[in-house]
Amino acid sequence: MFNSFKVNPKAKSEINTGFGVNFSDYGGRFVNKNGKPNVEIKGIGFLRRTSWYHILLYLPRWQFFMVIVLFYLCINLVFTGIYYFLGLKEFGGTNTSSHFKQFAEAFFFSSQSFTIGGYGRVDAGNLMINAICALEAFLGLLSLAVVTGLLYGRFSRPKAYIKFSENALLAPFHKGRAIMLRLAPFKNTTLTDVEAKVSLGLVVEEKGIKVNKFYQLPLEYKTVNSLTLSWTIVHPITETSPFFEFSEEDFKNAKGEILVFVKAFDDMFSNTVVTRTSYTLSEIVIGAKFDPMFHRSHKENNTQLYLNKLNSFSKAELPELKTAT
Repeated sequence: MFNSFKVNPKAKSEINTGFGVNFSDYGGRFVNKNGKPNVEIKGIGFLRRTSWYHILLYLPRWQFFMVIVLFYLCINLVFTGIYYFLGLKEFGGTNTSSHFKQFAEAFFFSSQSFTIGGYGRVDAGNLMINAICALEAFLGLLSLAVVTGLLYGRFSRPKAYIKFSENALLAPFHKGRAIMLRLAPFKNTTLTDVEAKVSLGLVVEEKGIKVNKFYQLPLEYKTVNSLTLSWTIVHPITETSPFFEFSEEDFKNAKGEILVFVKAFDDMFSNTVVTRTSYTLSEIVIGAKFDPMFHRSHKENNTQLYLNKLNSFSKAELPELKTAT
């Protein structure tokens, strides 16, 4: 059931947002928590709509290396089966005392051919086996080039090493209220000219039809010169904010999402990096404020940033709700 609420009429909605306005065409949130659009492409084949290069670049490290290991094992097992089927008697220097040892000999011979590591005491015995070995060595050479390129791409790709707080807060701010969220760098990189853009996607009812409306949320500061500590992004709820007449119940009942886009310059790579996230209105903690997450060290010679406190907050009393005049 859709609960009605009042959106501030002074707040101007955006038109060209890249998101559709028809609520019935949307499922779930606009942007996932990890910053990726919540969109599944259909209508063309799986292979045509999939970029394996991007998948392998963005896979978690353990999954990436698992894919490499599985590929290596699978291709070797395929050629091992071929060599085993041809018969180990055609090879020179093999130990054929048992089926297990024959299979092991074929596997290690295959791995030596695939990695172009040269043969040990086992060698190809005829023209057909030598041709298969040449094909496997060629595939191994191509595979090595692809894996090297992927490793370099993952290693050299500029990335915004920024963590966001799990929740946004509805917090007291200058005798009023504000939406606050926090971010901080988590690697030994230097990000400069950091710029934040925050939008609100809200489901509203117009002439009995639910539609998506998008609003740009003005920020207290939309840029910082350098991101070395945490940064609390603040949207003051003023008379032009779409949240101006929102009660605490409206935050609980309304269906909406705060979209966060952060852009910065990484001076190590001399390149611009971007990151995104979003907060549904149900992920906003009402009546809270962030706890400090950096302090002077005991020796008073540096500042210590505690990333485990990124989402740490305390309860705070909100001032009375203002109404539009």
